[in-house]
Amino acid sequence: MSAGREVGVDLPAGMDLLARLRAQPGGERLLAAAAPGTFLVGGAVRDLLLGRSPRELDVVVEGGSSVLAHALGTPVEHPRFGTALVELDGARIDVATARRERYPAPGALPEVEPATLDEDLLRRDFTVNAIAVALDGERPGELLAAPGALDDLRGGRLRVLHDASFADDPTRLLRLARYAARLGFEIESHTAELAGQALAADALSTVSRARIGAELRLALSEPDAIAALARMDNLGLFTALHPRLRFDERLAHAALDLLSVADGDTDARLDLLLLAVMLRPMVFAPDDSIEEAVMYELLDELEFAAADRALVLRAATCTEALADQLEESEAPSQIYETASYESLVGIALAGAWAELEWGDHSQAASAASQWLAELHGIRLQITGDDLLAAGVSQGPEVGRRLEAALRAKLDGALGGEGREAELRAALEAV
Repeated sequence: MSAGREVGVDLPAGMDLLARLRAQPGGERLLAAAAPGTFLVGGAVRDLLLGRSPRELDVVVEGGSSVLAHALGTPVEHPRFGTALVELDGARIDVATARRERYPAPGALPEVEPATLDEDLLRRDFTVNAIAVALDGERPGELLAAPGALDDLRGGRLRVLHDASFADDPTRLLRLARYAARLGFEIESHTAELAGQALAADALSTVSRARIGAELRLALSEPDAIAALARMDNLGLFTALHPRLRFDERLAHAALDLLSVADGDTDARLDLLLLAVMLRPMVFAPDDSIEEAVMYELLDELEFAAADRALVLRAATCTEALADQLEESEAPSQIYETASYESLVGIALAGAWAELEWGDHSQAASAASQWLAELHGIRLQITGDDLLAAGVSQGPEVGRRLEAALRAKLDGALGGEGREAELRAALEAV
C-alpha cells in the first residue's frame, strides 16, 4: 500500500456520516466537544458507511488526545500509547493521539510517537479500517481514507496495508478471521497468502498467550461467535496454538440450540460452551491426565479465570460419560441425580454430542433439553428452617429430607401443591 491517503472522497448518495454519528450513543456530546484536528476513525467509520451501528467510537486527535478525553468525562488513560477510554452515555469512546508506530521486533508491542492523520491511517490493520471522517475544522464531515480503502469496503474485501503487517502484529491474524465473519467479507488473495506465510513461520509464537487470549475473548463475544471461531479454525489459527485444537461447528450449533432454552440464566455461558467445543479434540490422547494438564495450562496462559477453566475442562473431558448417564435417566428425579452437579454448559454439550452421535431421539438429548428448559429452575418453597421448626433435628437429616421433597416435586409426586405439600413430603421421607 503506497503512502498517502485519499482526501475528500465522495460519500455514497444521501450519506451524512455526522448525522449518523449524532444518532449514536455518545455521538452528540462527542461532536460538541470535538476541536479542529479531531477525527472519527477505523471500525466506527466503516460501520457507519455500511449502515451499521458501531460497537464503539474510535477517535484520533492530531496533537494530543488528553484535552478531548477530559472534556468528554473521566478517562482511563494509557500514556505509553497516547490513548484514553471514556464511558459516555452508554457508549465506549476510545480517544487516541494520532501516531506512527515502529515494531522493534516481530510480535512486540509497538513504539509510538505523535504523527499526522495520514500516518495514523497507514499504521492500521486493514484498509477498511483505515478510513476517517473530520469532526471539526475547515471541512467537518469530510471523508479521508487510505488508498483503496473505499474500493475494498465497496467490494467487501479485507486487505492488509503492507506485507509485514502480520509479522509486526500477529494478533491481526485473529482479527482477520473475526472481521471476515462479522462483516461477511472475503479475504483478498494476497492477504490470505501473507496470512498463510505468517502461520507457517509460527508468527503467533512471537506474541504472548495473554494477547491471543484477549483476541479470543473478543471472538467469543461476537454476535455470531460460532462463525468467527469457524473462520479462525479454517485459517489454521487453532492448530497453531496446539496441534489438536480444533472447532467442530456442527457440535457448536447443536449445543447452542440446547443451551439457548436456558437463555437468561447467568450460568448459560455461550463463551464457555464454545471454548469447551474447541478443547474437546484434545481429550482423545493416549494419556488423558497429561492432556488435561496441557489443556489447563493453555487456558491459564490465555488468561481465562480459574473458575471458567475448571468449568470448561469438566465439560470438555466428561462429555461422553455424562451423555451415557443422561441416556439412562428417564424420570425427572433421575435427570436431577445426573445433572444437578454439572454445569449448564456441560449438560448442553453432552446432550448435543448424544444427539449427533445417537440421533435426534436419544434419551440423553431429551433429558438434557428437559433439564435446561425446565427442571434446573425448579426449587422448593420450603427451607431447612421450616424443617427445624417442625421438629427435625439439625444436621444432615435436614438436607436429606429437603432433597427427597425436591425429587417428589420434580416427579409430580407431592400429592398436592405449595409449601404444605412440600413440607409433608419432607417430613414423611424415609
